[in-house]
Amino acid sequence: MLTTEAITTTAPSIAPSRTFITDVRARLFLTSFTVLFFELICIRWIPAYIRYIGYFSNFILLSAFLGIGLGILVSRRSWRLPPFPLMLAFLVIYVWRNKIEVRLNSTDVLYYGAGESIAKSEHYLVLPIVILLVTLTMVPLARPLGPLLNALPRLQAYTVDIVGSMAGTATFFAFAWFSAPPIVWFGALTVLLVLLAGPRAMVMGALPLIATLAIVVHLQNHTQWSPYYKLTVEPAAQGTGVIINVNNSGQQTATEIEYKESFYRRVYELFPAQDFKNTLILGAGSGSDTAVALAAGVPHIDAVEIDPKILDLGKRLNPERPYQDPRVTTYVNDGRAFMRNSDKRYDLIAFALPDSLTLTSGFSNLRLESFLLTKEAIVDAKDHLTDDGMVLLYNYYREPWLVDKIAAMMKDVFGQDPYVSTYGGWGRAAVLMAGPKMAELPAALNKPYAELVGRDETRVDVIGEGFYPTVNAPRPATDNWPFLYLRAPVFPKIYVGSLFLLAAIALIGVLIAMPRRALRRFDWHMFFLGAAFILLETKSIVAFGLLFGSTWMVNSMVFFAILTSVLIAILVSSRLRIRRPWILYALLALTLVVNFIVRPERLLFDTPVLRYVVAALMAFTPVFIANVVFARSFRDSDTADIAFGSNLLGIMAGGTLEYFALLLGYRALLLIALGLYMTAALIGRYTPFGRVPITPSNSS
Repeated sequence: MLTTEAITTTAPSIAPSRTFITDVRARLFLTSFTVLFFELICIRWIPAYIRYIGYFSNFILLSAFLGIGLGILVSRRSWRLPPFPLMLAFLVIYVWRNKIEVRLNSTDVLYYGAGESIAKSEHYLVLPIVILLVTLTMVPLARPLGPLLNALPRLQAYTVDIVGSMAGTATFFAFAWFSAPPIVWFGALTVLLVLLAGPRAMVMGALPLIATLAIVVHLQNHTQWSPYYKLTVEPAAQGTGVIINVNNSGQQTATEIEYKESFYRRVYELFPAQDFKNTLILGAGSGSDTAVALAAGVPHIDAVEIDPKILDLGKRLNPERPYQDPRVTTYVNDGRAFMRNSDKRYDLIAFALPDSLTLTSGFSNLRLESFLLTKEAIVDAKDHLTDDGMVLLYNYYREPWLVDKIAAMMKDVFGQDPYVSTYGGWGRAAVLMAGPKMAELPAALNKPYAELVGRDETRVDVIGEGFYPTVNAPRPATDNWPFLYLRAPVFPKIYVGSLFLLAAIALIGVLIAMPRRALRRFDWHMFFLGAAFILLETKSIVAFGLLFGSTWMVNSMVFFAILTSVLIAILVSSRLRIRRPWILYALLALTLVVNFIVRPERLLFDTPVLRYVVAALMAFTPVFIANVVFARSFRDSDTADIAFGSNLLGIMAGGTLEYFALLLGYRALLLIALGLYMTAALIGRYTPFGRVPITPSNSS
């Protein structure tokens, strides 16, 4: 991923006149750096201000790939395009003017809060406009890549591209690590644009860049940034605490426990808190769950929270000061990963309102808590219980079928109906309990679930309680199909519509961007290689998220490991001439089949080092072979820009196929990738190389 034509507007030469940097390799490196860096800015910054875009953030990624691919292909045209700073300003202004709580009238969406209020009709236009703006903004930024790729030997150009991409990614991850605000990101982007521009271009782009920076500064006032969210803090409606908003949504309130909802206390009303000598709270957040447990008399608590910034806000702003209590030990980690790396047993394990409101990355539809709310996660919790322990879940579940679904998952694990308390008021809150401890439930409460007579459904009070029946429950969420908020395997209509829109933009864009003769030479072999590889990359991220936690650090390490495997593959391709490419495809097919057969849970060895080594070999062997295939094909291509642009468009198309996981589960992506690689092999077998290269002069 690369490319940039910072500010020039006409068909770019290798180094536009009067630029600060003219060396081809240096420009290619900085171009790659800038595009990856800007892509990550879009994925992180846009959803922070338009809430529901965060649950379509892989659409931002796909739009970016589409824009990069079109930018490379349009480099064969002599058109004048709007300069990147101007397009960037339009994008930023649109986000600024639409920084609203966008809602959709749909319950078939993968995020918290969908369908809770009536949506205005114009809300449905926000996602299409964002897709279009991101795509169009990327085109002028990526345009110089075509001539830059053609100016160097193929593998050398690819190496410089990957190194630049790694540097851009590393820089952005460093900013995230230190919780740098957006003005730092956009300031760094401005510096990169200046380095790639010349004095005249700087003058032309100065005004839109200044406007962009001014809006970014205005928007970030009174905000804090964690590795996952934009955070704002405001006084709570009751007490002396605060409300913590994440990405424009009120996620949690840190205030005195007397103002907390009654379902926080339900487990301690049914059982003596002193019985829970060792308690584990997963998703501890700003400390409310911990504060309630301490007030009830729980002797010791391990509080696990994935977001270090939210944990820090809890330490500083929660008036109950739960994290300062010597009975509490805090951990910054993914809840599932914490359990996997611990052999400690607990009397109570609480899944405390784990709604992340964000995806793990732009590369998949996984939310931060996806693997924390599966049947296998409940099994992990059961394995960490004492002989009289208990697993506890509570949240605002909003839909009756969601309570049914979780109750059925708990019954599958514990072999008994869970004990459920449901609440009135907004959101259909519920508390679900299961485990050996339930044998000690008072006899008066040991009864089937029933709604209370004369219940008040306007208040958050118990309106029904008992052992919950699980007849005709929806499909359970599993590690292979970790979609708790989907009632059944389905393509939600809003995703289907958005995917068709993206495909239409891609088709129209390719027809417009490519000259007719160049269009006839569109590289379908490279297209299918790109489509297959993005699925392979997605599956690797999902597998490592399952095995090691869906943390920002794990995702960063996986991404760097993939790019490192690309560099090694380039080295291998430059040293070895493999005359029988079918051998590579056969090895690739074999490794994909092995990955499909061997489920990730079989790699959960007790030793973390052994688990990492085996998982890395399983996940990255097909990635490495796939990169050798790509490097060989790119090396032998006669038109580097068309080959690379075709590959990026294939990546965009393959990214849309990831939504088949909603129907088939993530393991099925390996079979889809296998089919795409075999298609690429057949096309490569019957498509001759060595054709006369196309130049701008003969391509119209």
